[in-house]
Amino acid sequence: MLDFTTVRRRCRYPSAMSDHPAPAAAGRYPRRGTAGYAEAADALAVQYEEVTFDEVHRDVLRFVPVNPGRILDVGAGTGRDAAALAARGHRVVAVEPTPELRHHAQRLHPGSGIEWVDDALPDLTLSGLLDRFDAVFVTAVWMHLDAEERRRAMARITALLVSGGRFFVNLRHGPVPEGRHMFDVSAAETAELGSVHGLRIVHCGERPDLHGRDDVRWSCLVLRAEGVGNAPSGTA
Repeated sequence: MLDFTTVRRRCRYPSAMSDHPAPAAAGRYPRRGTAGYAEAADALAVQYEEVTFDEVHRDVLRFVPVNPGRILDVGAGTGRDAAALAARGHRVVAVEPTPELRHHAQRLHPGSGIEWVDDALPDLTLSGLLDRFDAVFVTAVWMHLDAEERRRAMARITALLVSGGRFFVNLRHGPVPEGRHMFDVSAAETAELGSVHGLRIVHCGERPDLHGRDDVRWSCLVLRAEGVGNAPSGTA
């Protein structure tokens, strides 16, 4: 497993961060992290589906459970990743708080067996579902949470993982799109926060933006739950 010195060396972004987001559009959002997504849903449906699950997660595919298991995809968007995981035989719960994106997802990936839930971090009630998961994916979501929300969210995700379960998180670095509620969150800070809750980092890497934006880069992390409980269904 990686220590924090290795994390900081591999992920150039400093652990210091700003919790002052770019100004959002006028009005209050009940889920602030969703600001701007409803209005852009049609364009995002095209953008998200232009790349594949294997391309987005190419550096961490070896950590995805091999045997069919229970997987949670938080901020599932158009269902690209959820559908790919379901096609691998997993039972997938997909969380998406923006109705416009959920509608696109159900249109683009019908018959996939995905269980869709209207919910959001940091509290993530999952409509009372009692399941724990072999893996939790949080792709392009974590940076929408402020510092206190990230603390609550990490505790909630840890509680949802089986022992040995994996937490996959992708962090966006770069200019904040107009109207979005977003923070500069480092890989090192995320790893350290996970360690507080008993998650150990097993992968930290970086990749360029797959949509060709030169000023945007991504950190890709995998954290492993070290607690007691059921074992995961299988890993690579």
